[in-house]
Amino acid sequence: MFPIQDTIPSRSFPLINWTLIVINLFVFLHELSLGPEGIESFVRTWGLVPAEFSHPNRPLVWWEYYPFFTNMFLHGGWGHFIGNMWTLYIFGDNVEDRMGKGGYLIFYLLCGVAASYTHYALNMDSTIPALGASGAISGVMGAYMFLFPHSTIIFMVPIFFMPYFFEVSAFFYLGLWFVGQFFSGTVSLLMPTNGAGIAFWAHIGGFVAGVLLFRLFARPPVHEERRYPAYYRYRNYHSW
Repeated sequence: MFPIQDTIPSRSFPLINWTLIVINLFVFLHELSLGPEGIESFVRTWGLVPAEFSHPNRPLVWWEYYPFFTNMFLHGGWGHFIGNMWTLYIFGDNVEDRMGKGGYLIFYLLCGVAASYTHYALNMDSTIPALGASGAISGVMGAYMFLFPHSTIIFMVPIFFMPYFFEVSAFFYLGLWFVGQFFSGTVSLLMPTNGAGIAFWAHIGGFVAGVLLFRLFARPPVHEERRYPAYYRYRNYHSW
């Protein structure tokens, strides 16, 4: 299920959300400029390799834990990057509206670190670098699910190479997404290796962090018709 758009417009320009997208873009373009060998070294330096932090013979000082933070700005390919940034574009602007710019930035980073730690806790012996913004974005999705439960998500499902579009409530869509991640994550724990190459538990950890933390950052809601007067005037004229 690939989300196309939601039905709640932003009331202000989502500066932090766009800044995060641009930073991720610059880092990804830098990765591509390094070549195959350079990318591998770059990913192992700035990505999260759990085994490097669980080795009993290698004591670390606090500043050496930077991969728990930096890995959320790395991506493994164009599909990975575009999928993550598109999802952040759809859900992040509204969450930023409710949290404010500073609060949203702190919330996003906390969810990303929580996702990193969740992945680390369940994969301590892994030597495979974990990277991607999806853990932090999962936290944004968790916040969106409860801040805008009556929003509608339009998503696309390809069936026999034909795109079909569906419309459901955000609460149902994101809840179903989380159930799918939890099921896949549980299955991955029963397998000797994560053959799909997807850090499902990072998604789960980020989502749960978002659900637990969003109330600390969200400002009181404003009545929807006061927040989006132009949108509601349009809806009152063009009903659907």
